[in-house]
Amino acid sequence: MSQIPREIIDEIIHRNDIEQVIGSYVTLKRAGSNLNGLCPFHNEKTPSFTVFPGTKSFYCFGCGAGGDVISFVMRTENLDYRSALETLAQRAGITIPADDSEAEVGVPRKRLYEMNLEAAKFFRNCLFDERYGKEALAYLHEERKLSIATIKHFGLGYSPNNAWMLTNYMKNKGYTDEELVVGFLCGKSRNSGRTYDYFRNRVIFPIIDTSGNIVAFGGRVMDDSKPKYLNTSDTPAFKKSRHLFALNFAKKHCEEQMLLCEGYMDVIALHAAGFENAVATLGTAITSEQARIFAKHTKKVVICYDADSAGQNAAQKAMRLLSEVGVEVRVLKIPGAKDPDEYIKKFGTDSFRRALGESKTGFDYNLEKIATSYNLELPEEKIKASSEACALIAGAYTEVERDIYIRRAAERLGISQEALKNDVERQRRARIREAKQKESRDAQLSVKNIGDRVNPDAAKHIKATAAEEALLGLMLIYDEFRRDAANKTVPISADDFVTAFSRRVFEALCELENSEAGYSKAMLGQMFDIDELGRIERIEIDRRRLARNDRDVFMSCIDSIKQEKNKLSEQSNDPFEDLRKMQEAIKNKKKDKNT
Repeated sequence: MSQIPREIIDEIIHRNDIEQVIGSYVTLKRAGSNLNGLCPFHNEKTPSFTVFPGTKSFYCFGCGAGGDVISFVMRTENLDYRSALETLAQRAGITIPADDSEAEVGVPRKRLYEMNLEAAKFFRNCLFDERYGKEALAYLHEERKLSIATIKHFGLGYSPNNAWMLTNYMKNKGYTDEELVVGFLCGKSRNSGRTYDYFRNRVIFPIIDTSGNIVAFGGRVMDDSKPKYLNTSDTPAFKKSRHLFALNFAKKHCEEQMLLCEGYMDVIALHAAGFENAVATLGTAITSEQARIFAKHTKKVVICYDADSAGQNAAQKAMRLLSEVGVEVRVLKIPGAKDPDEYIKKFGTDSFRRALGESKTGFDYNLEKIATSYNLELPEEKIKASSEACALIAGAYTEVERDIYIRRAAERLGISQEALKNDVERQRRARIREAKQKESRDAQLSVKNIGDRVNPDAAKHIKATAAEEALLGLMLIYDEFRRDAANKTVPISADDFVTAFSRRVFEALCELENSEAGYSKAMLGQMFDIDELGRIERIEIDRRRLARNDRDVFMSCIDSIKQEKNKLSEQSNDPFEDLRKMQEAIKNKKKDKNT
């Protein structure tokens, strides 16, 4: 990736106020000089996400996400560094100059967008060409009852039953085998090494992001052959867990309510019937990332999954994930039909609208499911039902919710409210104990740096890590300390660092400090990934919280780093160190026995 000049990056950050940008995604509330809100990157009910206007940065104390406005857009929109900069530059009316001095690694996202658009045109033309798409058009128009206008509105197409037709077409347009394979339009034969069309003899559904880019495709067979659907796998331009089908249309109609469907055809049928707030996940169960997308766009979600057992099991997961991000959840029952598409065809639009109005809350839906699963006339069956109901209620977040649910469950199951409440509280106490035990275990592991994916060396070198991060924190905050380290006016170098991550951060800070443009924290985004940027932000925040950050502390950190490095060197130079430690441990054990 070519380097973008520092002055351009600084201007982009200056014109994109971090409060306004993050505020367009997260509801923020003033907390002194900072702002707090629910983190958009993990599910939580108590705000741990903080925006620091003074340093133009953010940090989540729950999941560790952090950085500046650029890294926020990278995380939120699933973009690389340059794409995030381009998004913010466009928002601020800034032009980033083209620079071809360095070849871009891999296939650029923009190139994939252009390639997918060309492929979508090919699929659409094949659908409306009688030589190839007659059967597919009849399937969509006559069998599935979609109007031509609807077919064109969603950009539907057809992939002919030919192994090289798309491949040859795309190559003639200038796209390479590598680009076609990376974009998942083609596969590559293990035997011959020749590329071939991934989608063959399938109706094609383009997947379009909220910016209007075609990012992927879904392909459906027109008979009962398997697999029914093929979907684009993850590419540099697409992560299926972070997109929703038809959100590009639904985003204009979903502020109050969205409909979550199971498949492409359900969504298209609902849009054609006037329910333009319908979306679907992409061939997988809903993910936590998708739940947060819903929270960004709407207040309420009605789950319209298929009536079969698989659909109902998927509804349970959707209810849980959507509730965790604060979205009101309701569940639609569609008697007499297997899915919304069939229901509308059989009973009409007005009947479906009435059914939406009668959708149940997640709790009522699950309570009814429990009540109908047991014979409540039998004592042992009623006990089992009440136990499941208590587990359901115990998971409610607020006391008001639990009180309302207890009254409903007591009435439905024929049990006293007091008895049900006592059992609910017993289960809640057990859950709280388990949660505290887990929190204690996690805290112990965290203190020891076990499981640290950003700095895996930290668990083996606890003291060295603490000293290194203290020094880096001071260099991040104070220009004079960064300058002293970069100019070698203090006795510290990259070779003194024990952990690889801290060494990389130190080298980056010194490199930027000595660069012609000078140091800018925003430039770190070109050197580190988003998880590493979050750790760098935490290192700075931890240091800012301390009262003493003077030169004595700085020099003390240098001494500590050198001491830890020397200890490591002494151990590595002594081949009998481990043996001596083992012998010493045996001696101490014998002493303990004798005493």
